[in-house]
Amino acid sequence: MADLTDNILPYWLDKMQDPRGGFYGRRDGEDNLVEDAPKGAILNGRLLWSFSAAYRVTGRDEYRVAAERAYRYITDYFVDKEYGGVYWSLNADGTPLDTKKQFYAIGFMIYGLSEYVRATGDEHALELAISLYRDIERHSRDLDRAGYIEAAQRDWSPIADMRLSEKDANAAKTMNTHLHIIEPYTNLYRVWPDEGLRNAIVDLMHVFLDIMEDPDTHHLGLFYTEDWERTDHEISYGHDIEASWLLMETAQVLGDPDLLAKTLAHTRAIANAALEGRRDEGSMIYEREVEANGNVRIDTDLHWWVQAEDVIGLVYLYKFHGVEEALPKAFHSWEYIKENLIDREEGEWHWSRKACGSINRADDKAGFWKCPYHNSRMCLEVFELLK
Repeated sequence: MADLTDNILPYWLDKMQDPRGGFYGRRDGEDNLVEDAPKGAILNGRLLWSFSAAYRVTGRDEYRVAAERAYRYITDYFVDKEYGGVYWSLNADGTPLDTKKQFYAIGFMIYGLSEYVRATGDEHALELAISLYRDIERHSRDLDRAGYIEAAQRDWSPIADMRLSEKDANAAKTMNTHLHIIEPYTNLYRVWPDEGLRNAIVDLMHVFLDIMEDPDTHHLGLFYTEDWERTDHEISYGHDIEASWLLMETAQVLGDPDLLAKTLAHTRAIANAALEGRRDEGSMIYEREVEANGNVRIDTDLHWWVQAEDVIGLVYLYKFHGVEEALPKAFHSWEYIKENLIDREEGEWHWSRKACGSINRADDKAGFWKCPYHNSRMCLEVFELLK
């Protein structure tokens, strides 16, 4: 927990609070502030989650104040008052920049809002979280073929380019978005045990365990058509290990014995598949891809978020699957993080270590995708699981 309270969150409190409101949108890899950087919905939803969760677990008032700051900025600027949902991004002054509706981002807003409710009991935050959940159900859910489409225009009409980022395929349905819909739905169910929400979560579990999980390799597919035809040849070890514990968490929250037993078996296999990407030094590779020409491409950067999820996944293997050797492996991975990713001079974690061993300073220290969510959650999860 010391890394959370003495390093990660102080960085965001001391360096990222924007006097214009909310939080700045970016600090680059050299830790230089970019005051006019756009502000992303994902960053802000994750900030709300991180400070809310930290307040819920520690009771420290500065985290409650920061969570309230994030919450107010989201409600004042990110929420689309005309069509519902939230904007994908804002200009630095809070005016809308990209108004598309990316359901992944709406999911993270629900995740942050529901955690804020867990921490504070705020009824207005719960109402907003429920409203955003209904937006996803109304405009993204595919009741005929199961699952959720990726994105829409501001007014919820179809959009041609549904990509989450430039590196992603333009697919109608993706594992990543489904993972970050079941995650907030599970958290929302903790504070709002609605039967329709529960049914949606159960259907999402079916998507993961019966559609996305490869029955032979136990890796999860990444990109799909609307009819669930897989379109990729990639393995994401990072997403596999993250999914292995998030799906277990969901089954535990739902409390159905049959679903829990099924999930235990499946997530053990998914976690074991993910650990194929774990290296002897305690780090985990992000992903590998078999290209059209047959060559195998491996992302040799060791990303901050993958290492954090590896630690949680290993602790889950120890705690819920009875894999005794997983716990020392988790501590070994934590040693890798401490020695290679934590920035002890400026605070927070670096984006990654390159294959040559040098720090990656080309990617952000804080930004659209670099948030205190994976590493804060690692600290909080391990603390609560092992205390």
